[in-house]
Amino acid sequence: MKNLKRTPAIIVESKSLGHKIDFKWSAKKMDSLLDPLEGNEELDKILNNISHKASIGLTASLLEWVYWRFKGYSEITDDIKNRIEALWCSVENPENTNPLVFDSELNAPATGFINGPIWLALMNVRMIDTLYKKGSPLLQSELVGLVLIARHVTPKRKTFDKWFENIIKKLQEQFPNQNQEINYSEETVYDSSSEEKICHEFFFNPDFQHTEKSSSFALTQFISNIDYTTNSYCNKMKKLVNA
Repeated sequence: MKNLKRTPAIIVESKSLGHKIDFKWSAKKMDSLLDPLEGNEELDKILNNISHKASIGLTASLLEWVYWRFKGYSEITDDIKNRIEALWCSVENPENTNPLVFDSELNAPATGFINGPIWLALMNVRMIDTLYKKGSPLLQSELVGLVLIARHVTPKRKTFDKWFENIIKKLQEQFPNQNQEINYSEETVYDSSSEEKICHEFFFNPDFQHTEKSSSFALTQFISNIDYTTNSYCNKMKKLVNA
């Protein structure tokens, strides 16, 4: 079974798939999302309560909201799908993925109702991926912008809010940040390799019961469906620990 073949029920409920592009967008809105921390301190604080692997899982899931919203509107969604797979692969082992480089020459279109939100989302994901692989304790703060982008482009935002509030509550309870006592600086390196794994089903299957074994198995199943001949961000798995 191919990954991301079926739209999650909650995203269908949000009317994201195939809905007309009718959200507000302007240069001012884009600027506010480029630097979103001001006014969103509480969201930043909440996100810093979850582990690094959980943060990468949340990143992949938020990017999936963006993927389904713009599927059919932009050819770049195929590339977004590959990045989502790479993020899940990074939950298992970041060494099995290549950098999620995006628009390093600043040539990609970054304006308009479609290109603007996609550009912002992928630039946020690039930063999160970079900080995760560096072991930076500051990576959760980069998630703020991605949360706001995914919510802004969703037609039924109350549905997104319901999903996010439920997910963040479970993440804080089951995947708490083990890293809160260390010095938060750019020089600090945190090793998240021993953190408990998380999987796609945790975010999109309300019947999924998380255990270390069930999540590890589901993650392995997802990764085994990656087509390495078409996804340049993923390398063959070196080893599946605790699979």
